[in-house]
Amino acid sequence: MSGCSKRCKLGFVKFAQTILKLITGTLSKDKIEDELEMTMVCHRPEGLEQLEAQTNFTKRELQVLYRGFKNECPSGVVNEETFKQIYAQFFPHGDATTYAHYLFHAFDTTQTGSVKFEDFVTALSILLRGTVHEKLRWTFNLYDINKDGYINKEEMMDIVKAIYDMMGKYTYPVLKEDTPRQHVDVFFQKMDKNKDGIVTLDEFLESCQEDDNIMRSLQLFQNVM
Repeated sequence: MSGCSKRCKLGFVKFAQTILKLITGTLSKDKIEDELEMTMVCHRPEGLEQLEAQTNFTKRELQVLYRGFKNECPSGVVNEETFKQIYAQFFPHGDATTYAHYLFHAFDTTQTGSVKFEDFVTALSILLRGTVHEKLRWTFNLYDINKDGYINKEEMMDIVKAIYDMMGKYTYPVLKEDTPRQHVDVFFQKMDKNKDGIVTLDEFLESCQEDDNIMRSLQLFQNVM
């Protein structure tokens, strides 16, 4: 691994840790001020005000996130391999490779093979602070692997199995080998309203919002994003 790659990887770990602080609410206003004072932001994202308007982050939060993304990774983009390496560190007892692959392509909305700060922070805003409807639309896009506007049972199985693989063999209670298939069968039976073998966005939204069990299951999945 080159020096630049190592720097990018280490920097993105710091960025991921900042995200965790946002999730847990431990990134306070005072902490943001302290971090901004400790490290000069050498680069500024273009259209910071526009990003503030488009996301649910404050200007200060965007500055902290941008510093972690750009200052520590000068290329300004994250590729899939680096993304997988980062996810592997947060799930050491499982195999996060496949799930990280699907998640990366959900963030890479333009399918360029790399994720820019603007792409990442826009998605992050939805996942952390979006409405229920926004989160469900984003989750639908994640499950729609081939991006044809529908979810079939194979796609849902691929995502759910990837999540179970990432959680690893040390989960409690220990998951049986056929658990992912059972989970998908239950999901699909409830979601595929007209029994045509595919789930549309409308079916997905309706099913999720009318079934508390599905919502709780999806919330568990969103927690690993």
